[in-house]
Amino acid sequence: MSILISPVITEKSMDNAGKGKFTFKVFDGADKLSIKKEVEKRFNVNVLAVTTIIVKGKVKRSGKKRMEKRTSNWKKAVVTLKTGQKIALFELGGK
Repeated sequence: MSILISPVITEKSMDNAGKGKFTFKVFDGADKLSIKKEVEKRFNVNVLAVTTIIVKGKVKRSGKKRMEKRTSNWKKAVVTLKTGQKIALFELGGK
């Protein structure tokens, strides 16, 4: 089972990627040390710091009766790399 689920691609995360901070959606039970080891092993980079955030789920309305349903909470990790290092997943085409 992988700790990293997917990269988070938003305007803010792409701005941070230019500053050496990369954002990932991670497994709920993952701690900072295991996230650091996984990123270093998978992308062959040096991790300086890991910040974790639990993102609260939203209330959404769906169906014919517009019933409210809540999406589940998820965990986000912002990984700071050593200066000059990058992760290829966050590269923009043409720049």
